[in-house]
Amino acid sequence: MNAPATADYAQETTPLWQRFLAGLNEFYHAPYRQTMARAARDEEDFFMLLMFAESLGIDNPASFYTLELQPLFLENFHEWHTRMGMDRCPFDHIGCC
Repeated sequence: MNAPATADYAQETTPLWQRFLAGLNEFYHAPYRQTMARAARDEEDFFMLLMFAESLGIDNPASFYTLELQPLFLENFHEWHTRMGMDRCPFDHIGCC
């Protein structure tokens, strides 16, 4: 009869331990979540600028490599150009607005 009680005790402590680790992880990461999200957004904005720089009239030495990525990022282009302060789409051939 002793074996089932030990198994039940092990099953009860595992979720408690996992909840404790999840709470500890949240306690550690919560102050930095907004900073990390802002840094990721800034990095994505810079990458979008690098990708569409040639179309915006800015010389870009990496345009050959970024040209094939443009169709993948056109879905996010409207959010990006409004966040960058452009009310209308700067391209004539892309009708996002």
